[in-house]
Amino acid sequence: MTRVALVGAGIMGTNHARVLHTLPGAQLTVVVDPDEARGRALAASVGATYLPEACAVPGAADAAVLASSSETHADIGVPLLEAGLDLLVEKPLATTVAAADRLIRAAADNDRILMVGHIERFNPAVLELDRQVQDLVHIDLTRMGPFSPRVTEDVVVDLMIHDLELALAIAGAEVERVSAMGQCVRSDSLDLVTALLRFTNGVTATVTASRVAQTKIRQIQLTQRANFVAVDLLRQDVTVHHVEHNEYLSAGGARYRQAGVIEIPFLEHRGEPLGLELGHFLECVVNRSRPRVPGEQGRRAVELALTVRDLADPRPR
Repeated sequence: MTRVALVGAGIMGTNHARVLHTLPGAQLTVVVDPDEARGRALAASVGATYLPEACAVPGAADAAVLASSSETHADIGVPLLEAGLDLLVEKPLATTVAAADRLIRAAADNDRILMVGHIERFNPAVLELDRQVQDLVHIDLTRMGPFSPRVTEDVVVDLMIHDLELALAIAGAEVERVSAMGQCVRSDSLDLVTALLRFTNGVTATVTASRVAQTKIRQIQLTQRANFVAVDLLRQDVTVHHVEHNEYLSAGGARYRQAGVIEIPFLEHRGEPLGLELGHFLECVVNRSRPRVPGEQGRRAVELALTVRDLADPRPR
């Protein structure tokens, strides 16, 4: 059993506690939160010990899940890495590139696992893309939802960073050109942003994130030389479209006829993405293997998100 400490008893921390409590191979030993009532309540619900500060975690756990507010990740995470704990940090890895670098250096200097919780990478539909991406031309990612006054961060850091990280992973190359535009609709920060990316391998990507939509949409569309792949992250399904034949007919006017094959691949992985993510983290801890989303990848996502946010902000500086 791997002893795991949870730092942060908010909404995401509560979800981590729920999954860790039932995950084979994990023993949730400690819950840390500065809000004593909230921390004690969560700890009691999963049979863990409550601690007010993370500095008391070493010795009580072998690994930690860091689900505190993003701006605290480096200040809390670096001492835990230096104390010998492996670390899963909720996205974003940090709010600045410098803070992300502190975490990466601490993990490397102390030979510790540093994984970033970009949960969409463990969506079964996204895991299937490992087998489907071939001769990629363009990526279109859309993430929309209704407005929530509870969220204080801008839409790029809150939502779009998921898809920016996905674009980096799917394209498999570095970004060489970025353009973006955005609007402040319901708040004082960016609520709607569209970014256009070009990668060093020639692949392009369009990324749109909105928190002022009337419905919830999470989609990826891949244009490839031989097919078109449509992914619904909410339904966790993948559809591959192959066009086989098309022609124009003159009788009765100009017409277009298309024949093709629609393939619905079997998804090898099933289950809740958070469970798959935490299970993968534990495997990395036990086997000392490189995680699917290492700290360096989380840093790339932070750097790209900050660039997009700066380019998209319509307000004068």
